[in-house]
Amino acid sequence: MNEISKNIQPDEDRKGKDLKSILSRHLTIELPDSVQHPGSEPPKKSSSLKLLLFLKPIPYLLILLFIFSFFWDFPNLQFSLFGYVFPLNGLLRIISVSGMIGFLTNWIAITMLFRPLNRRPLLGQGLIPAQKDRIAWRLSTAVAEDLINPKLIKLKIEESKIIQTYREQIQNSLVSSVGKETFREDFKEWIVDYVHSVVHDDSFRERVSFYLSKEIEAGLKEKPIERTALKTYTLLKGQTLQRLIEESVVDLPITVERNFGFVDEFFDELPERLDEVSEELDRIITDLIYKLVNRLDIQKFVQENLRNYDEQRLEQMIKNATNEQLKIIQYLGAVLGLIGGFVIWEPVLSLTFLTLFGVTVVLTDRVLYQ
Repeated sequence: MNEISKNIQPDEDRKGKDLKSILSRHLTIELPDSVQHPGSEPPKKSSSLKLLLFLKPIPYLLILLFIFSFFWDFPNLQFSLFGYVFPLNGLLRIISVSGMIGFLTNWIAITMLFRPLNRRPLLGQGLIPAQKDRIAWRLSTAVAEDLINPKLIKLKIEESKIIQTYREQIQNSLVSSVGKETFREDFKEWIVDYVHSVVHDDSFRERVSFYLSKEIEAGLKEKPIERTALKTYTLLKGQTLQRLIEESVVDLPITVERNFGFVDEFFDELPERLDEVSEELDRIITDLIYKLVNRLDIQKFVQENLRNYDEQRLEQMIKNATNEQLKIIQYLGAVLGLIGGFVIWEPVLSLTFLTLFGVTVVLTDRVLYQ
């Protein structure tokens, strides 16, 4: 019989179209929109924006201070503190140059992360463009191992009970649809039309009758009495066994129509049968999804997509997320350089003041945090 099923190919196109039209008219399976659109971009922290607004003017002020130092820079001025004399001559030049060096150093360091995009003979290439492949590999490995690995996906599926929810919705919609009398009548009519179209295909009848006659003869090979009775019957009818089967196949639609009770019984028992296998269905579907995800090379998929990012797009993506922080680092370089200028001018006095100031800030921060 397996050989029969392999060689018999009925009109699948007609079957698909008729059955599809019936299902589309009667089945009302509605699933919720499962597409999770990405949420809005998190707002920029107001504290960073306020700090950046405060730091932006510093480089320009340092340039003006540097220019001004050529005209006046505390000439021959000094002050005394605890018996020590501190000359002020040249202070503006020192702190302005140190501040600009601090700003330019940070600006160059941050710029070298991204530029030049392409390798240059003398300037080389930016850190991120030059190491794009290694960055892609490390990010993809982290994603595949820690973020969206198959075990984690299976765990999230089980925790969310999304398979159970969808299965229940499909099951309820299916049971509601097949319980309608109009659906059952259309389905029965489709069965009759389909069987009728199949059995009136000459080649189909010939193949069925040929393989069935061979199966029957093979089955009676060890049963001489039944085989003799069959030969006697065919002799009395004056036809071969294959011909008798072929004529019987023509009456198959009538036989099906007379025994339509099995269709109603099937649909009546469907809710109970679905309930019996509901947990098993949930497990099977979950295991199938797990096996599918497990066969996907997530690490390779992420790595290839990151590699396809051109250098400029990668730079823009990183800057869009960290632009304010990078700018703050640049401007803080100016502040730190300015502080370094004071250290160059008077190391002991400056370091003493910076130590006291730093300790005060740390203690105050700890109190406010607690």
